[in-house]
Amino acid sequence: MCKIKGVTLGIKDLNFTAYRGKMVARLTDGREVIVPVSFFPDIQHMPVKERQKWMVLDDQFFTFENMTRVYSVLDLLKVA
Repeated sequence: MCKIKGVTLGIKDLNFTAYRGKMVARLTDGREVIVPVSFFPDIQHMPVKERQKWMVLDDQFFTFENMTRVYSVLDLLKVA
């Protein structure tokens, strides 16, 4: 398993429909991080249907079915 050194926080799931123009990440400690999708231009330019095809990798990373870029839990926390 590939973990970020010193980080024990993980991603449980993502939601793009709760708030218009925002992404909600539910974390393993129960917190929710809500960030504007505009902070992630790759995701913002994806069709809405494609945003539903997300995957969590090793608890700390996420990507999408048709994307090569991988984001980390730290990417979410830097913009929040």
